[in-house]
Amino acid sequence: MWSTIVQIFPYAITYTIPLVIVALGGLYSERSGVVNIGLDGLMVCGSFAGALTIYKLQPTMSSSSAIWIGLLAAMAAGAVFSLLHAFACINLNANQVISGTAINMIAYALTVFLARNVTGSGNIHITSGLARRNIPMLSSIPIVGKLFFSQTYATTWVVLLILLISWFVLYKTAFGLRLRACGEHPHAADAAGINVYRIRYAAVMISGAFAALGGAVILVTYSGEFTGNVAGLGFLALASLIFGQWKPLGILGATFFFGFASTIANVSQVVPALAAIPGVILKVFPYVVTLIALIIFSKSSQAPKAAGEPFDHGKR
Repeated sequence: MWSTIVQIFPYAITYTIPLVIVALGGLYSERSGVVNIGLDGLMVCGSFAGALTIYKLQPTMSSSSAIWIGLLAAMAAGAVFSLLHAFACINLNANQVISGTAINMIAYALTVFLARNVTGSGNIHITSGLARRNIPMLSSIPIVGKLFFSQTYATTWVVLLILLISWFVLYKTAFGLRLRACGEHPHAADAAGINVYRIRYAAVMISGAFAALGGAVILVTYSGEFTGNVAGLGFLALASLIFGQWKPLGILGATFFFGFASTIANVSQVVPALAAIPGVILKVFPYVVTLIALIIFSKSSQAPKAAGEPFDHGKR
């Protein structure tokens, strides 16, 4: 049993980390009052931008440098692409769910079209991704070392650092207070002199950057190729956001829960203890668990009060 857990755990962390950063992006947007259903499309956008950048740079520079530049390019592309959602929802007062759905549809079609013009196949394959490494000294700690500090990607620690910084920003800074106020009582925030439009724009752009980073992290860790989809992980991250009660640390626990469920489905064939279970059951397991979790926690969910509601400066 212990050997099976040790074998699965690194994969669970690998699948969890993209969910963490994407759900964190959704947190910024929804805490400001803008629902972002377009997380899946933004992940695809980030995967494409990262793949294209790395594909072009790897022949001319070191693989590691190309990968990190690719991750930054993905964040920039996600932030810019999310402006479409921000403009529609904030300036035009469009329905936020419909706008997010449109973002998903545009991202899927546009990125595959551009990829076909680049490679001719619609897919963009990168030469190499990030390597797994043991953390010196920490990986030798009994039990904990094997679970958390062995065979990890550098992006794991970058994302966890972003998570801790986000907790501090949201709860310990003036910007975080203003952002949460815009998502709870935007008219009161406006009366206090806070520019609700500007805060919401910033939050949606951060959301786009983080979601795109999640897509790029998948690319440089276990995918290695842009294919035009991320297997619906953006929606799983959205479920994690709800399950985590719109709180950074809650998101960490929820995403690990869903990441572990996804791991069981994806590595079942290489783990003897799981090989006897029918593959169909394991494939649908993460999504069934997601539905059950949402049903159980739907009544106790505490979404930002103004999430999904357009803000009009002239109304009170």
